[in-house]
Parts: sequence; C-alpha cells; structure tokens
Amino acid sequence: MFRFEHPYYLYALEILPVLGVFFYLMLQSRKRALQRFGNRELIKKLMPQASKYKHALKFWLFLLGITFMIFGAANPQWGVKRENVKRKGIDIFVALDVSKSMLAEDIAPNRLERAKKFSEDLVEKLRGERLGLILFAGNAYLQVPLTTDYAALGIFIKSANPDQMPTQGTAIGDVVALSERSFPANNQRHKVLIIISDGENHEDEAQQRAEEAADEGLLIFTTGIGTAEGGFIPEFENGTVDFKRDERGEPVRSRMNEEALKRIAAVGNGAYFNLANDTDQILKALQQRIDMVEKREYEQRAFTEFESYFQYFIGVALLLLVIEFLISYTKNRFLADKDLFRI
Repeated sequence: MFRFEHPYYLYALEILPVLGVFFYLMLQSRKRALQRFGNRELIKKLMPQASKYKHALKFWLFLLGITFMIFGAANPQWGVKRENVKRKGIDIFVALDVSKSMLAEDIAPNRLERAKKFSEDLVEKLRGERLGLILFAGNAYLQVPLTTDYAALGIFIKSANPDQMPTQGTAIGDVVALSERSFPANNQRHKVLIIISDGENHEDEAQQRAEEAADEGLLIFTTGIGTAEGGFIPEFENGTVDFKRDERGEPVRSRMNEEALKRIAAVGNGAYFNLANDTDQILKALQQRIDMVEKREYEQRAFTEFESYFQYFIGVALLLLVIEFLISYTKNRFLADKDLFRI
C-alpha cells in the first residue's frame, strides 16, 4: 500500500508550470536582446564558447530537483505490516454526569467544566488501559465503547453537555448496570468503573446495584464534584441568564450528595475522592489503586505500519541541484565541435 504522509505538500507542484512559463519568457527576452545587439552569425563568432543547449539542460535539472524535493517533503510511504499484539491491561469505564445540576458554579468555572478537565487528565493518566465513556443524567448512555483511541475519547469528553440528555436526574444505578453490560462477557475480575458526579437526586437502588456489581468483580470509584453549600443552576433563554426555579418561583440550590457517593464507593470495593482537593493527588491515588488490580491479557486489533522513503527523494533532489549548479553555460571542450541534437 502506498501513501503520502503529508499530501498537502503536493500542492507545491502547481509552481512547476509557473517556472516553465517564466523560463520560456526568459529565453524569448534573451533572444530579443541578442537580436538588438547585432547580427546572429556575428554574435556566434563573438561568443564561440557559449553553449546552445545548457540553458535548457540547467533548467530541467533545476525543475527535476524541485519536483523531487516536493515529493520528499510529502514523505512517500510504502508497506503494510499487520500484527496481532498481545497486551495486558484493565477495562475501565469513565462515567461523567452531564445533568443540569452540573452547571452550578459553586466550583469554578462550573462543576461540569471541572469534571470534564478531570476526565481528560484521567484519560492521559490511564493511557495503556482500555477506556470507555458513559454519559448520564436521568438515563445512562454508552458514548464510547472500550478503546485505546484516546484522542477520540478526549473529543467526546470535550463535547459533553446537558443538551445531549433527553431526561434529567442522576441515574447512577443505570450507569452501573450499563457498564456491566458493556464489559466483555469473559472479563470477570479486571474491570473498573469511575463515576464523576455531584451525586444529587440519586435513586435508592444505586447502592444495591453497586453492591451486586461488586460481587461480579466490578471495582467502583466515585469522584464528587461540588460543595456542601451548593450553588444555583443557571439557565439560558433568549440571550438572558436566569436560575432554575421551583414551583414557588424560588431559585433551586443544588448541593453535592457526598454521603451517597461515599456509600456507593464503599459497597463497590473502591474509594471516594472529592474534586475540591488536589486533583493531581487524586489522579495519583486512583492510578495506584487501579495498578493493584490484576491485569488480564487480551489481543489488540491489527495495526498498519508504513516505512518512509523521503530520504531518497531528498537525496536525488540535492544531487540534481548540485549538478545544475556545477554545470556552466559554456561548451564542454570535448563536445565543443559536436551537435548532440543533430539527426
């Protein structure tokens, strides 16, 4: 299989016809200048060493050199190498709460943005493991299945927002159930669920589901985002900002349910962390706990490897340009009396 690693450099080939036109105009201008200078046969006698063909030869060498230089910059690559790689790792789902209560600003800039930043840092910290993403509010949705494509995972985390959720709430029980269904059926002891939420409005069955999942080998960590004092939930309508209000018209204050998150982590054989603390220490502690989990061997999908050949094109380009530079405009003394183009 052949490809160019940087195909956009090939657009520079468009300059070659421009150089050709410029060279043709230069020859015509030179011809007219010589005609103005005097008789053609007389000028030939005055410049007996002037070569008739070296202007064209030097130009074509220069043009070929530039062409090879452009192809080298685009980096031609060839070769397909497919392998089945055996790896050891843990399957981990990151469950991110995107309910509207996560828009509360008791944590700057707001709970959701802080949670998303923590999730991105978490993905970077856990590189090497298979990671997946679950978004949840009133229901849980599998956003990214288990993968090692960390760039795609980061894109989905960045774009997460409450508008993606048709129903509001904090369905942690659904998160646990969905993660259990999304892990490979043959994985019973090497799976982790990390829940990032404010814990507000969790359903009573969340703790029970977490306990049942822990019996099946799932390790559950919870990460709380928010404060005990809480904050109002902003709502944006017609370009104005207001706050979510209850039936009496009073602003609704959202508070983090830390105790609920602690209980879920406890029955899930994991640990609870509060994002109000040092996130670097939380990431380090999470990684240490996860590293203690027994890793399982799995086969990673085949991948393709290309070998680059840019160096050969650059080498030929430099050689042609050096030759062009060394060639003079005078006749070669061995070929001075010969017309190479005469039939």
